[in-house]
Amino acid sequence: MHPNPIFHDAETAQNLGFARDRGFGVLAVSSDAAPLISHVPFLLSESGEWADLHLVRSNPIVRALKETKPARIAVGGPDGYVSPDWYGVPDQVPTWNYVAVHLTGELELRPDSELLDLLDRQSAFFEARLGPKPPWTTSKMNPEALARMMRMIVPARLRITGVDGTWKLSQNKTEAARAGAAEAISGGVGSELNELARLMRAARVAAEG
Repeated sequence: MHPNPIFHDAETAQNLGFARDRGFGVLAVSSDAAPLISHVPFLLSESGEWADLHLVRSNPIVRALKETKPARIAVGGPDGYVSPDWYGVPDQVPTWNYVAVHLTGELELRPDSELLDLLDRQSAFFEARLGPKPPWTTSKMNPEALARMMRMIVPARLRITGVDGTWKLSQNKTEAARAGAAEAISGGVGSELNELARLMRAARVAAEG
């Protein structure tokens, strides 16, 4: 997380809403060597108290979860390089604007009996965005093929104890500088640049209010 508090003014509900909508992040668990990392889809509860996910059974994180462990899911959003030229004022330096939310808590394995329900809820969450396509469901699979697939994965839950978000959107610049950067960034370097520009403009209005 960026240390400047000006980029941490989002309410907890906004951070949770962002993470819930994305539904994908980087799961990190400490180990004696390097941190254990997995890129995972997840379902965030309406209360924001937990995130449900599944892992391949051979994943080193699964082997490490003989007991509950501290863990974090880092959820990334749009991001992009900001050229100093775009501000239209002297003595600026390059930077990178981005949105990221961290969900911190305790990671635990869940009973295998919960796996099918998790898969059904997870696929329903994402399939609902693909309309008018009829949603895919596990009932479309051959039962034996589904059973084989399920033997390879395990359900897990992150019980969330902390939520932190960085919304670094040039809020520390003047109105004119922010507007110039937001206008130019869509043709720059990064990911989801049009969305980043939209968020920068929204943050600019919020900062003025």
